[in-house]
Amino acid sequence: MTAHTATLFSIATGSSEPIYRQLIEQVRRLVAAGMLAPGDALPSVREVALALAVNPMTVSKAYSMLEAEGLLSRARGIGMLVAERRSAAPSEAERMALIHPTMERLAAEARQLELDPATVLAMLEKLLKEQS
Repeated sequence: MTAHTATLFSIATGSSEPIYRQLIEQVRRLVAAGMLAPGDALPSVREVALALAVNPMTVSKAYSMLEAEGLLSRARGIGMLVAERRSAAPSEAERMALIHPTMERLAAEARQLELDPATVLAMLEKLLKEQS
């Protein structure tokens, strides 16, 4: 079992997406990418709230929603753990579904800034290659 620190998360304060949703999406992506493995301990609600300067109830809501969907489980005396997987690694379609909301926001911002789609796609492709 690996314990993770509150620096695992970040929030975009200027985003229209609520903070609890940002946290939920980050946990989903970290699990899908294998960065959070079954049995890994998440940082406590208090740690995350302090690190991100948010209300602890916001973090608690995110953790509770992830527990309700079966991604996290509560362990007495330990806190929240990544739940054991019910199946194999997420499919490509499931991973694509996780990134879809981020891509929708990117597309909306690009349209608002009246950017050329080809230029935006080239920038995204460059960024993806840099991270490899």
